[in-house]
Amino acid sequence: MSTTTTPKANQGDSKHLYTVIVLGASGDLAKKKTFPALFGLYKNKYLDQNTHIIGYARTKMDQATFEGHVSKYIKLKTEADKTALQQFLKLCSYQDGQYDQDKDFQNLEKHIVEVEKSSGSTARLFYMALPPSVFIPVATSLKRNNYHSVEKDGILTRLIVEKPFGMDLESSRTLGRELGALFNEDEAKMVKNLMILRFANVIFGSVWNRQSIDNVQITFKEKIGTEGRGGYFDEFGIIRDVMQNHLLQILSLVAMEPPVSLSAEDVRDEKVKVLRFIPPIVKENVLLGQYGKSEDGKEPGYLDDKTVPHGSKTPTYAAATLFIHNDRWSGVPFMLKCGKALDQQKTEIRIQFKDVPGNLFTGLSRNEIVIRVQPNEAVYVKMMNKEPGLGMKTIISDLDLSYSSRFNNSVIPEAYESLILDALNGDHSNFVRDDELDAAWKIFTPILKTIDQGEIDPIPYAYGSRGPKGVSEFMAKHGYTRGEQAYVWPLHSEAGKDAAGKDQRVEKSN
Repeated sequence: MSTTTTPKANQGDSKHLYTVIVLGASGDLAKKKTFPALFGLYKNKYLDQNTHIIGYARTKMDQATFEGHVSKYIKLKTEADKTALQQFLKLCSYQDGQYDQDKDFQNLEKHIVEVEKSSGSTARLFYMALPPSVFIPVATSLKRNNYHSVEKDGILTRLIVEKPFGMDLESSRTLGRELGALFNEDEAKMVKNLMILRFANVIFGSVWNRQSIDNVQITFKEKIGTEGRGGYFDEFGIIRDVMQNHLLQILSLVAMEPPVSLSAEDVRDEKVKVLRFIPPIVKENVLLGQYGKSEDGKEPGYLDDKTVPHGSKTPTYAAATLFIHNDRWSGVPFMLKCGKALDQQKTEIRIQFKDVPGNLFTGLSRNEIVIRVQPNEAVYVKMMNKEPGLGMKTIISDLDLSYSSRFNNSVIPEAYESLILDALNGDHSNFVRDDELDAAWKIFTPILKTIDQGEIDPIPYAYGSRGPKGVSEFMAKHGYTRGEQAYVWPLHSEAGKDAAGKDQRVEKSN
């Protein structure tokens, strides 16, 4: 997702009081993700009450306009949330300026220093919620005008760089070299439960391999389209935006070998090793789609966005199959799927086991482990059971851990909250290291060049549908089998109750 950096001498120090500077504060990423995440951390007392948040962007805004921008996507569920938001906004300020003008960053420096004097802040976290085209100008300006060190000034400095990091292997390496000349990688820096599930439960250890697992699906679905930001999205496409970073990160956690320890570097070592066993994706193992109008005509298609170039072939949906050529996973397809303007919002890992040998029972569905990352975090194991009664009919049952019902007094943080908190605490384990980024681009760069040259036409699909035609066949080609039996997943909320008052919902697997 992101890269962070911190000076080597400053690693692991979580005792500092931070000033958080959001660069690109007027953009969509900042208002939809960064500021809601910062508010979540503040509300749940993960940020010090004296933490100050400074927004910086080219757009001119007064304080009232900025507060409206910050608040737009913050969800308020209780009166306490409303009170917390008012307190949070008092900690936020805004300053406009260009991304390549020293005098503007010098003005920003004056504002930061004023805040540090009043709050007692001893650390700075710069969050670059910016397009890659301005990473280097902004990083250069920061280094020249706003960078401090603990040794000289008593101020710790950290930097978060948002994805996508480059367009391909070559541009990623160029960005890495240029950023590296300014900040070393220890200065530049999800699914934590997945590691515990894998390595703290003996029942999964013996089956987490090619002998037992038939295929793995990792899915990311968004209900919204580009919503007027198609021009920006069109430069990258769904593979660069989601698959090459988010989904590949999840794959590496699913597939990696046990690390020597839980230290950030040991975890990242194993993630890199598994990525190096994956050859570049071939054209035959890719399916692309692009959304059109919704069936009722109410939602516009991708090409209806006036900011999108006429006749663009940029995919808004992609499915790709990767193979890991090592002893544990040889022959097991890992299917990555992601798309915009689909029927639901979810991020999910689905591990499907092989068929039961022999024919003692007929019509059996395969066992599956499903890990839902968001929304409504859950882990459930699908297994076969006997239907109640006198017969021997089999049904699909489950071992279900839905976090919202099992841990109803716990706070489940959003992904961006965890990301920012890890950066504040100096925990690099969930951030991308240079060699990991390099290995990831080697996998995707050849197919991205093929796509950019227009050699793969995206299949149209309706806004709000499950994706383009052919996805089910694509998955079946690589081994995924939908069970013949219907699976009803129990829900524990009023929204999931049927007419008889029973909790249930029929699961959709793709």
